Amino acid sequence: MENTTTKKLNRANAGLDHKLPIKVIQYGEGNFLRAFVDYIIDQLNKKAGFNAGVAVVQPLSGGLIDMLNEQDGLYNLFMKGVKKGEEIQQKETISCIQKGINPYKDYEAYLNLAEEEELNFLISNTTEAGIAFDETDALDETPHKSFPAKVTALLYRRFKHFWGAPDKGLSIIPCELINYNADTLKEIILKYAGLWELEEEFVAWVKNHNDFHNTLVDRIVPGYPKDDIESYQNELELEDKLIVSAEVFLLWVIEGGEQLKAKIPFDKIDENIKIVEDLQPYRTRKVRILNGAHTTMVPFSILFGNETVKETVDHEFTGKFIREAVFKEINPTLQLSEEELNSFAEEVFDRFRNPFIRHQLSSIALNSISKFKVRVLPSLLTFQKKYNRLPLRLTFAFACLIRFYQGTWNGNSLPVNDDKKTTSELKHAWEQHSYKEIAERVLKNEEFWDKDLRTVPQLEEKIALALELIEAKGVQEGFEVFSDKF
Repeated sequence: MENTTTKKLNRANAGLDHKLPIKVIQYGEGNFLRAFVDYIIDQLNKKAGFNAGVAVVQPLSGGLIDMLNEQDGLYNLFMKGVKKGEEIQQKETISCIQKGINPYKDYEAYLNLAEEEELNFLISNTTEAGIAFDETDALDETPHKSFPAKVTALLYRRFKHFWGAPDKGLSIIPCELINYNADTLKEIILKYAGLWELEEEFVAWVKNHNDFHNTLVDRIVPGYPKDDIESYQNELELEDKLIVSAEVFLLWVIEGGEQLKAKIPFDKIDENIKIVEDLQPYRTRKVRILNGAHTTMVPFSILFGNETVKETVDHEFTGKFIREAVFKEINPTLQLSEEELNSFAEEVFDRFRNPFIRHQLSSIALNSISKFKVRVLPSLLTFQKKYNRLPLRLTFAFACLIRFYQGTWNGNSLPVNDDKKTTSELKHAWEQHSYKEIAERVLKNEEFWDKDLRTVPQLEEKIALALELIEAKGVQEGFEVFSDKF
């Protein structure tokens, strides 16, 4: 069916002319925030009476603010995925954004946001590189280059306008993918206060009356579906240039307490949002289970012959291997309750099975050695220490990783993607005369693992055995024999 849409998406055409007070300043107008934070705020408005409008600030000189303003802040979010084995497709028109501001064109309009009476929250996602200090940023030279400098200038304007009123501080909730993101942002804001020689009263106001909340965010957002845009647009009555697609799953872990819970009624909506005293166990859970499963499966599954994550978990052999690696070898090493870990792991496998996302194994093969060190090796070592034996599947996956870096398999090149030093060292390892020597050379490399892994009982011996069996019998039969001899 051909798309006959002619009317543009805006508030007049959509019949959404209700104005909301600006309670949230959001740095970033990209796909992730629009599919994650703005979706959640929209749900809070519709289901919990949150009544919060969002002012979006464009963090870079190039961006989508003009297009967003042309649509009066409106756009459609399509969510597709699998939940508890059931395929789900949802569509929402997001309406919480009230205006967009480009500080590179009108910095005063940006600073004027500080004077909004009902402003309560500051949320951001300026990429991992966004939370950085630039000593060349001066208070009077605008627009400020760095995101933290912009925030400092805005907070200073708010402090001056409201005479340092304690109740005019903000809850600051960054979503950048760095650990301790809010603590880092606060540290840089205070650094700018020192650089700019701002009043001690302002520094005290930042410290005592603004709350900085570390966060962990998780949602796969493919973004604008350009390859299939016509079918998406045909589901809409109004032409939308800012359609965004996302998976159904989301997770938002925020460090905070009763005060934050009172300010945002997250408990009134059915979304996976946790306010906790310490998010580190949740960060570890994500890194070890979600990222760890990815890193475990890549060399193992590519050598087996799969191309995608979905193929891997759907196949009888590779799916069982990865599932048992997670539930029997990774989960038992983590500190959260078994119920919580198993529930999260089931959600992870639902995400892996998502038929709407084709996740190539080769695309997640980048830097597999360093990823294994951070994501998988801690589970292997903790398991060995806790049970006084090596984990069967993680040990075999480790051998697959080493075999993967040899570079070819059955006459075909493998998608090894790492820095030259790492790939060169692994190539040299494969020039050794025996599998024991290969295992020894790789395991003793402290630049790879931050320790000599030959000290781990039986690891060198088991890796050598696995390498020999993979080479002689392939991945599936090799694993079966390895299991019998393990």
